[in-house]
Amino acid sequence: MLKFASHHRRELRIDALFSLPTYVLSIGNEAVTLKHVRGLFCKECGKEYPIAPQHVCEFCFGPLEVGYDYEAIASSISRESIASGPRSMWRYADLLPTPAEGVIDIGAGGTTMRPAPRLAAELGLKKLWIKTDAGNPTHSFKDRVVSVALSVARSFGYEVAACASTGNLANAVAAHAAASGMRSVVFIPSNLETGKVAGTVVFGGDVVPVDGSYDDVNRLCAELSGSRPWAFVNVNVRPYYAEGSKTLAFEVAEKLGWRTPDAMVVPIASGSLFTKMAKGMRELHSVGLTPEPHVQIHGAQAEGCSPVATAFAEGVNEVRPVKPNTIAKSLAIGNPADGYYALGEARSSGGTIESVPEESVAEGMRLLARTEGIFTETAGGVTIAALEQAVRSRAISPDQETVALITGIGLKTIEALGATKTTRTIRPRVEEVDAALGVRGEAV
Repeated sequence: MLKFASHHRRELRIDALFSLPTYVLSIGNEAVTLKHVRGLFCKECGKEYPIAPQHVCEFCFGPLEVGYDYEAIASSISRESIASGPRSMWRYADLLPTPAEGVIDIGAGGTTMRPAPRLAAELGLKKLWIKTDAGNPTHSFKDRVVSVALSVARSFGYEVAACASTGNLANAVAAHAAASGMRSVVFIPSNLETGKVAGTVVFGGDVVPVDGSYDDVNRLCAELSGSRPWAFVNVNVRPYYAEGSKTLAFEVAEKLGWRTPDAMVVPIASGSLFTKMAKGMRELHSVGLTPEPHVQIHGAQAEGCSPVATAFAEGVNEVRPVKPNTIAKSLAIGNPADGYYALGEARSSGGTIESVPEESVAEGMRLLARTEGIFTETAGGVTIAALEQAVRSRAISPDQETVALITGIGLKTIEALGATKTTRTIRPRVEEVDAALGVRGEAV
């Protein structure tokens, strides 16, 4: 039987991960082993914890992080061993919290990264790469984090996968749960895009719309995690879940011949992806796979939900919560759990965190589509708009080799583009084609 112990606290620091009591799952005397993992540690006070489904420090309420034995990893990993591994994110199993009894792998990772010369020319960059995760099983980077989270959750004995989601995570949790025989229960804001809702319901789990913002949904899930024997991927197994994002950094470096770019542009919602890109680059160097990284990491938020960008612009460390009002719903987290840490990573790398106008989001989507043939969702529109803004302000210089992360597919957010524009409808007659195209007597 799964048992829960409640640890109540009187007050929290401003940067505490959640504002509700913490709940720790007890699994009796059965120990769980994860490859090369020493345990968990608090990012604030450094207190160490054993491997367990726990996400908040009992002492200072800071977020917990997975700690590895990097010497052991360095002795077992090589570029050759990675190249001979599976064509998925699990080729980097030595650098992930990998359960001894196997993982839930439905093919996440190994996604496309290619040069973007037409977009680079339009923006004035010499070398630009687009890393797009639209090719993942549920068409977003969330498949990476869920693959890790549910692999670890299953080793803890959980049978139900749950989450709070702005859409992409819901898709990934429902799909991975279905493939592994777990039940899924996902909670979403009730105003999500139709494509994201349909892309969750189809997998047969329970989908619960909540009348409120993502932050309302997240608070509900934090409370539920104390009374339900469910694996909430972004609550009680969050330390392991977050590690999946590092595989994007690993793939970028591998694609570049085991080196890092000069600059990266990464969208920010909770801030977890942003911080893990930085961690992943450092880890590759620490185990001897790459030279020391010198990469500027630039964050991207939409103006209607830009608490981290606002703190960066004001030069403060406190990320003040906001009420989201943005077209980029997958980034609409008004109280980002890792916002404070994203600020630190941006500043220490020499990067920036850009806030782009709401009208620039769809423009960014169209710009990427017409120059490189890539249809991104609104989060990608934010990334491209932030890239353009950073280049124009010289935060990214023309000679810096830059990678922009596109985290999901545009078919999930077609509403953002407004009405579909086509020519007028014609009859199937040659003479009507030129008229429809506005051509007067000349070949097109």
